[in-house]
Amino acid sequence: MEVLDKELVIEEATLSLSNLRALISHEIQVLRIPGFITPEACKTISKGLKSTGYSDYLNAPSVGRIGMSYFETGRKQEIVDHYFATALENINTLRNACAPHPCPIDTLRCNFDEIWPCGCGLQDLYGKKMFVGLSRCMKPGIPLLAHHDMFGRHAPNTPEAASLISQFGINVYVDIPKAGGELAMWMNEISDEEFLERRGQRYGVPLELLEPPDFTVKPKNGDLILFNARKMHAVLAGEGGDRLTISAFLGYRGVNERLTVWS
Repeated sequence: MEVLDKELVIEEATLSLSNLRALISHEIQVLRIPGFITPEACKTISKGLKSTGYSDYLNAPSVGRIGMSYFETGRKQEIVDHYFATALENINTLRNACAPHPCPIDTLRCNFDEIWPCGCGLQDLYGKKMFVGLSRCMKPGIPLLAHHDMFGRHAPNTPEAASLISQFGINVYVDIPKAGGELAMWMNEISDEEFLERRGQRYGVPLELLEPPDFTVKPKNGDLILFNARKMHAVLAGEGGDRLTISAFLGYRGVNERLTVWS
């Protein structure tokens, strides 16, 4: 096991109950599994994703995506309805883009279900299944602004959000530029109220308005990276090529509760 950055980042060969527990208990902030998907799978999936085509986020137009993030709904009922109406269709779109390889998020969902004693399932909300497996495309020179992820902001006053103890980000890296594209993280947590004030009308806080990140992680093609999404984080601008990922959230509600995943 390789430990980097004073045990903030741990690199291991496979996902296991012990390293998943280390992440959930916040003993570490980032868990990295190199080679979660093979170089061959990366090439095939990259081609399939590009062939499927990316559309801009509704509220982050500089970022391309396949599928839809619940973050985009903005608690607007017509967009919420659209999100749920297209959730399973979008899961199948990602599967088709990855074929003949399995969608990495499907594989990861099975891994979580097998590893975690209480299992893992697709998150439901308002009695409906959520989408999981968002693919994101970051063009060269475009960063992902600093933000933290709070399910409760997007689904307030719901038992699904209220019961959430921790929320983790999941990224499978399909095609990463040789320069740039690092995951940047800050260790100090801020309240959601402070975050909303600092971001203003943007979806996140520009990096130049923050102190330098406490650490960065440079992913490689095929890596799986899980991290504490309630810490402020960003993606640094890449150089020379698109940055393609497939992503999700992992929700933890206690040792005797099942894990859930969604996008």
